[in-house]
This record gives sequence, structure tokens and C-alpha cells, in this order.
Amino acid sequence: MTFDPRTFDAADPASAPDLGNLPEWDLSDLYSGEDAPALKADLNWLESECAAFAKDYEGNLAGLDAPGLLGAIERYEAIEGKSGRVMSFAGLRYYQNTTDPERAKFFSDMQGRITEITTPLVFFTLEFNRIEDSSLEANLNALPALARYTPVIDRLRAMKPHQLSDELEKFLHDQSVVGTAAWNRLFDETMAGLTFEVEGETLPLEATLNLLTDHEREKREAGARALATVFTERLPLFARITNTLAKEKAIEDQWRKLPTPQSSRHLANHVEPEVVQALRDAVVAAYPDLSHRYYTLKAKWLGLEKLEVWDRNAPLPTEDKKIIAWPEAQKIVMDAYAGFAPEMADIAKPFFEKGWIDAPVKPGKAPGAFAHPTVTDAHPYVLLNYLGKQRDVMTLAHELGHGVHQVLAAGQGELLSSTPLTLAETASVFGEMLTFQKLLAATTEPAQRKALLASKVEDMINTVVRQIAFYDFECRLHAARAEGELTPDQINAIWMEVSHESLGPVFNFMEGYETFWAYIPHFIHSPFYVYAYAFGDGLVNALYAVYAEGEEGFQEKYFEMLKAGGSKHHKELLAPFGLDASDPKFWDKGISLISDMISELEAMED
Repeated sequence: MTFDPRTFDAADPASAPDLGNLPEWDLSDLYSGEDAPALKADLNWLESECAAFAKDYEGNLAGLDAPGLLGAIERYEAIEGKSGRVMSFAGLRYYQNTTDPERAKFFSDMQGRITEITTPLVFFTLEFNRIEDSSLEANLNALPALARYTPVIDRLRAMKPHQLSDELEKFLHDQSVVGTAAWNRLFDETMAGLTFEVEGETLPLEATLNLLTDHEREKREAGARALATVFTERLPLFARITNTLAKEKAIEDQWRKLPTPQSSRHLANHVEPEVVQALRDAVVAAYPDLSHRYYTLKAKWLGLEKLEVWDRNAPLPTEDKKIIAWPEAQKIVMDAYAGFAPEMADIAKPFFEKGWIDAPVKPGKAPGAFAHPTVTDAHPYVLLNYLGKQRDVMTLAHELGHGVHQVLAAGQGELLSSTPLTLAETASVFGEMLTFQKLLAATTEPAQRKALLASKVEDMINTVVRQIAFYDFECRLHAARAEGELTPDQINAIWMEVSHESLGPVFNFMEGYETFWAYIPHFIHSPFYVYAYAFGDGLVNALYAVYAEGEEGFQEKYFEMLKAGGSKHHKELLAPFGLDASDPKFWDKGISLISDMISELEAMED
């Protein structure tokens, strides 16, 4: 059964293709509703405990012995758990329908309430960083239960040189609700409310983006032009949001004496700037061998001398056009996971059975996909916008990988379970790779094998080349913003510069494509996040090579790596596999895997 997105009205589920019974979230594991007694009790507990915590510890941290310091950290961790539960519930309800005023108000109210309640805690990290190194080291050595928190403490103290006065830190904490968070919310609500006119039909963003992967070139072009029209109309707003957030970041970075706009992200990721730079340089140097070479090959397959931007994610003419219903997608991914290790499938199973996945496309729903870990005494939730394409199956495999990782890491507790972004993509990309290899092994017909291999190459180019291009865009944008406010045309010019470099000479760029930076949420929500995707893909390619070579005990080592959460540095996590991401040659392994796949596709032409 084929699906014409032009006939799909997101407000009318009956017009959607027959995808089966798509699951939706059951958020009652967090709270039963906005008025739940448990939610009110948790807010009251937080208010009381935050005030008590400040009373007990403010001005006293430096004098605590090891048990006293451990008690403070454990109480702080409990507060993080309660506040995380509240904001997870409010945020997930909001992302189910960002255009619902009541959900938006509840989310905003909870942000404000939690910010106000937790203001007394601002002293904690500030005072912790004023503890003398010798005193802290003695306490860590005296009590193993305290030493367990060393990775958290190390990341905290990495910010010590960039810490402001107590008063300024409290001001930034309070002001965040009407600063970054408010601009983020404006972006989210604007994107969720956009509609696009495509050949007489009104479509939301997700369905319009979906047109860019349609088999019919006319539909792809119509989708691209509709996107360009709306983005161009709203460009002043998107430029204002981008300019404001970039300037706000620059001001805070200046006060914190951070050397570059990227520094805070590297510190948060616990990754050395030179490692990220080596990744970036390796990928940019490989543009001609990867994206330029592949897209030239794709133009030949499509019978075109030049590709238009709406051809970038076009399926091959030989690709199977069938819509993959939800039960089949579930089976594909679960079989791939079970083939690697039954334990992985067992961990993934509740996501499908207990309302941990929200899959349908719905009016106002946040676009894209994500896996939210919530808190360690609950479970993750996965958001999808499932339309039945093979790419959607890969997205399911990806987000479910995140979910498995988050379940396994939960044993570390609230402060140690969170994985730095550079490692957060490991299980997700590995889950994709397992699913791809499972499908490839079952595909014997040459044309279908070629289409499947090409699809994987495109996913890897989107993950590696495209994300590093995004990273370069951000680097150049923030550098330019430091010289003054940027006009929309100036931002557009930076976007086109990196697009030409990364996509190569085979592309024509339609009028309006220069605005396509505007809809990418990572630039707004998580500046410089994007390199984590390329980091994760390169890491997984190297990991999968070790697995494919039959490394003894690989599965056990892999699960131990995921269970570690954020309790270990990337060097320590990769050492059991004989890998080291700080070695510049490490990135060549992942790049070589993509290059080899392109070479295999070229060989199929003979």
C-alpha cells in the first residue's frame, strides 16, 4: 500500500494509511494528571526540602566530613529526582500537543515553580567548588560510597574557573525562565503551529518534510517549495530568536571567561576540544570522498546531471514503496535486537506494551523524534512521528536504542546515569546498525540490496557529514554574531556556504533553500549539540567493526558500557574494546566504513 502525504490530514486520523494500532503515551507512571495529589505532594516536599537543604548546608559545605558530604550529595540527588519527575511530566504532556494553551500554561507554570523552589540550591555547586582540593580528596579517599560520585564532582569542578559570584549565579538561575527557556518555547510553539500549502492541501511540518522522501519528484519539489515559502515568510522571527540566543550565550560566556562559544558544550560533554576538532577536521577532509562522491552517484541513478535540494533524500527508483505497518516495524527492530542479545529485546519489550512510545502524527505534536529518560525511578518515554517508511523503522530502532541505554544506566542513580552527549548516541546508532544489518542479510534481490545499502549510506552521511556541516554553521554563526547582530541574509549566507562545501558541486540550490537553517531545533535548544551525532556514529562504526570481527565477550562488555551511564570517561569506556577516541586515526575507522559502502555501490554499476 502506498501513501500520498497530500491526502493525509493530521487532524483526521482516518485519512492516514493503515499503519496498525499505533501506541500512545501513558504518563500515569509519572502522575495521573495535572491535579494529581502525588504531584502536589512532590511540589510541597520540594519546597520544604530545598529550604531545609539550604538551611542545613549553606556556608557549611567546606567543613563537612566524608559522611556529611555524602549525605548532602544524596539529599541533592533526591531533590533532582523529584524536580525531574515534575518537569518530565509537564514537558511530555506539552510535547504531545504544543498548541494546546492549557498544556503550554501548565508547562510554563511548572518551569516557573521549579525554578523558584530550587533557587535556594544555587549555593551548592558554588560552595562545592570552593572546597579545597586536599580536603575534598581526603574525604573521597575516606569513604567509597562518596568516591562513587567522583565523575560528577570532576565535571562540576571543571566549571570552577568559570563560576560567577553567588549573587550572579542566583540571578541567572531565576532569569532563565524569561530568557533562554522563553525563547525556546516561542520557537517550539511557532514550529508546531506552522502549516504548509501543498497542491491545495494544508499540511503540518512533519508531513511536509516527509514529502522530501517521496518517490515522485514533483511531490518532493512541491514540499521543498512550500517549506521555503513559509520559512521565508517567518524568517524575521527565526532570525530574531537566533540572534537573541546567540547574544545571550555570548554574554554569559564572557562573564564566565569561557574561551570559545563551544567551550561550555565540550565541558558538559566531558570531551576534550582537540578530540572534537580532530573529528570535525577528519569529516570535512572526507567530504569529497563521502558526500560529493555519493551524491554524484545518486544523480546518475536518478538520471540527472544535477541534483536539486529536493532530490537529496529521494528514494532510489528501485526502492520498495510499501508502507511498513507498526506491527511489522516492531518485529523488525525486536528481531534485530534479540539477534544481538535476548537481554536487549527484553529491555525493549515494555516500550511497546506499557505506553512508553507515542507514535502517531497528531495536530500540534512536537516534530521529529526523541527518547526522554525522565527519572531513574521511572522509565524513559519515546516520541515518534511514524508514517510507515523504512526511515521511520530506522528512527524507531534509533530511539529505542536510547531507551535501552537509559534503562540500563538508571542503576547509576540520578546524578550518574546521565550520559554525556558524545556517548549518548552510542546505543541509538548501534541499534540502527543492528537493524540495518538484519535487513541487509535478509535481502537477496540485487536491486533491493542496492536500495537498502544506499539508504544506509544516506543515513550515515546525514549523521556524519550533515551534522558536522551543522556544527560548522553554528561555529561561523556565533563568530559572526560576536561582531554584531546578523541580518537574515547574513545567516542565510552562512548556511549556503556550508551547504556548498558539504553537499558538493552536483547540487543546484533553489531559491529559498537558504532559509532551511530556521527549522533545526538543535540550534535553538542545544547549541553545538550536533557534533555528538557524528561522534556517536564514528564511535559505533568502530565498535561494530570490533563486534563483526567476533570479539569474545562483546555483548557483555557492551552492556557494561551502557550500564556505566555517565560514571566513566569515554577513554575508560572504550578501552575494553581496544579503542581510543582521542587518537586522531580513530575517526578514520568510521569514515572508512562509509567510504567502503559507497565503493560497494559503485561496484554495483559495473
